[in-house]
Amino acid sequence: MNEREVLKRIILEKSYRQGTFKLTSGRISDFYIDCKQTTLSAEGAYLCGRLLFEIIKDFQEVRAVGGMTLGADPLVTAVSIVSYLENVPIPAFIIRKEPKGHGTGSWIEGKSNIPAGSSVALVEDVVTTGGTLVKAIERTRQEGFEVGPVLTVVDRQEGGVERLKEEGFELRSIFTRSELVS
Repeated sequence: MNEREVLKRIILEKSYRQGTFKLTSGRISDFYIDCKQTTLSAEGAYLCGRLLFEIIKDFQEVRAVGGMTLGADPLVTAVSIVSYLENVPIPAFIIRKEPKGHGTGSWIEGKSNIPAGSSVALVEDVVTTGGTLVKAIERTRQEGFEVGPVLTVVDRQEGGVERLKEEGFELRSIFTRSELVS
C-alpha cells in the first residue's frame, strides 16, 4: 500500500461514520467524517502532513501553512514538521475564530514566524460548502498575507470547490468523498 492508500484506510476506520449528523454548515447529512480522529493519531497526522506537503512544495513561493482552528491545527503542525524533516522548513500558523481580545488583537497565532506580505498555503480537514476556508482566506488577507494554494484532506463534494472557485481559488484535496467511499 502507498501512503495515500494507508491514509484512506485510517480515515475509513477512525473518521468515517454513517447516520444522521448536523454539519458546521448547518446541513444535515447521512454521513460524517470526523477527521480529527485521524489527524490526532500519530500515523494519520504524519500521512496527512506528508501528502499535503507534497502538494505545497510545488508552490515555491509559499512561506507558511495555516488554517482555521480547530480542524486545521494538527494539519498545519504535521505539514510544518514534515517540511522540516525534508529540509524545506515551512512554519505553521493558526487562525483564531475570534480576534485575540488583548495584546495585538490578531487573528493569527504564529505570525512572527512569517515574513510580512508572504504567500501562504491554507489547509482544512474536511470541506463541505467552503465557508470555513473563505473565512480563513479573508482573515489571512486582513493580516497582510497573500493566499496561495488551498487544500483539504477530504472534499465532501457539496459545493466547496465551486464556492472557492467563485473566490478565485482552486481547492486541492487528498480525497474527494467519492474517492474515499468507492
